[in-house]
Amino acid sequence: MAVEKEQKKIRRRFGDRTDGRRVRTVSPMARVSPYIMKTRNDACNMIRDEINMTRIDQYVKEKKAKGMMGFNLMYILIAAYVRTLSQYPGLNRFIAGQEIYARHNIEVCLTIKKEMTLDSPDTVVKAEFAPDVTAEEVYEKLNQIVEDYRNAPGGSFDGAAKVLSYLPGFLMRFVVFVLEILDYVGCLPRFLTRLSPFHGSFFITSMGSLGLPTIYHHLYRFGNLPVFMSFGSKQHRYELQADGTTKHVPYVSYTMVMDERTVDGFYYASALRYMTRLYRNPWLLDERPETVVEDIP
Repeated sequence: MAVEKEQKKIRRRFGDRTDGRRVRTVSPMARVSPYIMKTRNDACNMIRDEINMTRIDQYVKEKKAKGMMGFNLMYILIAAYVRTLSQYPGLNRFIAGQEIYARHNIEVCLTIKKEMTLDSPDTVVKAEFAPDVTAEEVYEKLNQIVEDYRNAPGGSFDGAAKVLSYLPGFLMRFVVFVLEILDYVGCLPRFLTRLSPFHGSFFITSMGSLGLPTIYHHLYRFGNLPVFMSFGSKQHRYELQADGTTKHVPYVSYTMVMDERTVDGFYYASALRYMTRLYRNPWLLDERPETVVEDIP
């Protein structure tokens, strides 16, 4: 199992939150942007790309041969994104109360179902990872979390949602309004942000498990999730090679919807190029990074 490293102790200053510290050295443009683009959906950029699955399929086959049954692309995408955050920590920033914050932890959200049936309920599970986590550690931790949920009556998010569902509509709207105010001013208790699927480093969903192509998933107005990733089912096509022959190549398309207020376009582009290199050589995810980069103060 992954060994969670103790977070470096940072003295909390006025304006910091329980889930992140205020970034005080951003450029004037970055400082002003959240006041012009007030919500994540005002500021979302969308990108669609595809992954050549040839080497990833080989990597997955090796993991399954080691007894890691069920190891698939989901674990690689999560491990690659966490690794990218270890080198490009700006992607782990978020906007709250029109201010930019560096998140203390790396928290991944994903939706699961107890069974693949129409009537089976779904829920969101969250996992916290150290920035130097390996792909195998991601697999082990997520498997344990999902197994615990499927063997239990319901997850912690299910319990909170169930309590809210008992409230009449007008009272539920008031409760959500109060939560939004608390979140805006940075007073939402940490146990709620740990529980909430709307607070985290990024959200990932598999449309491929439903046999569907990828979608562009919106960002949530509530909470502080800055990135939503979706990936679709595997597709195949024949490609012409340099020697005149054709080759059967598998691909998976994915999309990302990102809050552009956290970092600039050059930073996003650099991070995405790094992430693409990990897709082309997933064995890098079996080794820990030489260094973990800290975000700016």
